[in-house]
Formats: sequence, structure tokens, C-alpha cells
Amino acid sequence: MKLDDLVAVSGLPGIYKVNTSRQNGLVVDDLDSGKSKFCSVRKHQFTPLGTVAIYTFDDTVELKDVFRTMTDMKDADPIVSHNDSADTIQSYFEKIIPEYDRDRVYVSDMKKVLKWYSFLEKRELIGSLLSEEE
Repeated sequence: MKLDDLVAVSGLPGIYKVNTSRQNGLVVDDLDSGKSKFCSVRKHQFTPLGTVAIYTFDDTVELKDVFRTMTDMKDADPIVSHNDSADTIQSYFEKIIPEYDRDRVYVSDMKKVLKWYSFLEKRELIGSLLSEEE
């Protein structure tokens, strides 16, 4: 499985695997149960995780690189919760991506990245996603 296969769906908790696309939406699979569900484009917005990147002053850092850095630094600097204070989350992001653009990357974006990481880590998918991307 690759990050390109995973999608966040507005209005639904968690991350889903894209099964197939239709003209009027996507059929996605729940990562826990494996059940398929149709999500209409009229009701939902889709965020493919493979297209997500964090703005820096020079360019962008892809989500897989952010996840890789978080995994590498996990022992020295434990990952914070998305429920922590905004200051805690911002200081954590300064450690993992020192050059992130503070004007264009909002705390809500950081919370999404932390949520996605913890969701995938609980399902033991981070290691396989990062090794697939290499």
C-alpha cells in the first residue's frame, strides 16, 4: 500500500483506502473492517494523502517525508497529540520541520498530520507505507 492509495474523506473519521472511482464519487474501503462504502462528491471532499505537502520557505515537504522524520525522531522527541495546545504542536513541528512556513501552515493543518500519523501508526501501517515509497 502507498500513500497515493489512501484518502481522507470530509465528514468521515479516519483514513480510507481507495477501491475504485466513479464519475460521481469514490468507493473506499475501511482500513479496520475492510468494508466498502460509496462516498458522493456532492456530500464529501477527498484529500489523497499522496498529494499532501507542508509549505516551507523554499519549497514543500511531502507528507511521506514528514512521516519519515516523525518516525526517525520518535525516540528522541515523542510525537505530541493532536489534542495538545497550539504552542506544543507548533514547537513540535519546528523540531521536525524547522523551515516550515509559519504564515501558510496553520495549527489545524498540523493537527491533521498528527491525527493521520497516529491513525496509521495504531494500525501498524507507517512502516509499510514508508518502505513502499522507497
